This record gives sequence, structure tokens and C-alpha cells, in this order.
Amino acid sequence: MEQPVAQGITPRIVVLMGVTASGKTMVAEGLHNLLGWPFQEGDDLHPKSNIEKMAAGIPLTDEDRLPWLQACRAWIDARAREGRGGIMSCSALKRSYRQLLAADGVDITFLLLNVPRDVLEQRLKGRKGHFMPASLLDSQLATLEPPGPDEHVLILNALSSPARTIARALELLRVDQA
Repeated sequence: MEQPVAQGITPRIVVLMGVTASGKTMVAEGLHNLLGWPFQEGDDLHPKSNIEKMAAGIPLTDEDRLPWLQACRAWIDARAREGRGGIMSCSALKRSYRQLLAADGVDITFLLLNVPRDVLEQRLKGRKGHFMPASLLDSQLATLEPPGPDEHVLILNALSSPARTIARALELLRVDQA
């Protein structure tokens, strides 16, 4: 049965993207709860070696990220075949990463969570139980490539309360399909 809030929002693949502490998981879980579409936490698809490297404060290379991006892509492909939509949190920092995720014509709506550096730092200081140390924020910000006009990326300023941010994400998704 369709969730009432999902009325008027066509199921699709949505990737919540952005740097660490931007709110990807929070918004993705909120959308999942409201829309009922399958959800995958992208961090859970990282190989153990990547998590160990990041936990040690060492930025990942493109080579490190490739198996992770391929696992993300496999999940996206499975959701696209099902046609029920899907929501994934995945930093997707570089254009080449987004291109890999959307290769072969997979239609993905990327939702970039835009948050100022000082707010990200504040969030990182309060975060518990995550492998990503605050020391990697600068490397993520340096790696983030702004989306080009030819990419299907919606930009959400994620500074409000979680409820307002999720409501705004829903609004963007609804307007985007019109």
C-alpha cells in the first residue's frame, strides 16, 4: 500500500550525496520511512580495508573507492530492475563517481546536501560511533566536485531541523518530476 506522503512522487533511485556530516543518512532514512522505498546506507558497503583506513584518518584514493562504488552500483542496478524506487546514502563526491553510479542509462536523482564547513565541524564534534574522523573533513571538501548543469542533481541546503530538511527533500523530489 502506498504511503500517503508518497502520493504524487514517482518511485525512482535517489542518492543522497555530500561530505561527511552533511546529513545523508538522516535524510535518507527519513525519506525511506515516509516513502517506503528500499534504503541502503552506502557506508555499509565499504570494504573493511576502507573503513580501517578512514578510521585511521587516511583519506581514500580513487582506487580505494572503486570496489565500494561498484557495490553501490550493484545495489542501484537491482533497485532499478525492480522498479520500486530506492534510496541510498553515498558521498558521490566526484563527477566520475556519479557517472559510474549512473552508467548505462540508470536514471538517478542525486540530492546534494549543502552544509557550510562550520556547521559540518559542529556536527562532527557531536557525532558518536562513526568511523569517519573530523580530520578527514578537509579532504572530503577538497574532493567534492560541484555538479555540472548536465547532471541530474538537486541541491538542498540542509541546515534546518531534521523534519524540515526531510520535508524540503520531499518537496524537491515532487517538483523535480513535474
